[in-house]
Amino acid sequence: MIIGVGKIGFRLALCHSLKDKRKIMKSILARTRNAFNLAIAEVDCNDMHHRAEIGFALVGNDSRLLNSKIDKIFEFIENLHLAEIIETDMEIIHL
Repeated sequence: MIIGVGKIGFRLALCHSLKDKRKIMKSILARTRNAFNLAIAEVDCNDMHHRAEIGFALVGNDSRLLNSKIDKIFEFIENLHLAEIIETDMEIIHL
């Protein structure tokens, strides 16, 4: 079993409240979940309205396929143009 894990940090310059942030993050999470059928959630910076961090995970049996999917997820979220991505991180774990 191989697990692919990704993390994305965002800067939300136009958000002036947690309500604005929540609207943007819900949209990013729902669209990504629907497009890729993965586990995804906001994992850090919950109390800051100008920053956000999400994490996601995929399970499979081919590390090259998982690596490719994670790259496509990063690209998909960037192409939504809802928030500025300031950092990305990924890890492939073999169990």
